[in-house]
Amino acid sequence: MNTERRVRPRTDDDVEACVRVLEEVHRGDGYPVNWPARPGDWLSQPAGLGAWVAELDGRVVGHVGLSRSAEGDMAPGLWSERHGTSRELAAVVGRLFVAPCARGHGIGALLMARVTEEARHRGLHPVLDVVASDAAAAALYERLGWTRLATVEQRWSASQAVTVHCYAAPA
Repeated sequence: MNTERRVRPRTDDDVEACVRVLEEVHRGDGYPVNWPARPGDWLSQPAGLGAWVAELDGRVVGHVGLSRSAEGDMAPGLWSERHGTSRELAAVVGRLFVAPCARGHGIGALLMARVTEEARHRGLHPVLDVVASDAAAAALYERLGWTRLATVEQRWSASQAVTVHCYAAPA
């Protein structure tokens, strides 16, 4: 089966398709844990350094974003402490998802390669947090050589604490 895969910068015209894929992922996998009131805005992070979509045979099937560290992000601080550097030198990978129908085609790995390349191009080191219950995502990061920095509790609200794994890209 020949399939054409590619990753390209996300455009405003892609957001609707990304939200549809995100809805599928949320129904099947529970990502994101808390469904955003405005999913299109959620995808367009305020401190965004870039966002990319993956296409399979011309159809949007995945997404990833890169942003500056925000309050509550644990991985940048853990990485900077471990390396004796500023957390400002870290870039946070987020909003990564792949449509269930596109899994097994290397889409997640392609998106991770693209976002890692962009972070390094900017002189930043990519890091991320992932909900500990998302074993498939953790397996992807570990397969790609990312290092688990720690497993920590994050307080997402007054009534919600979540266990997350913090990862950093290989040096």
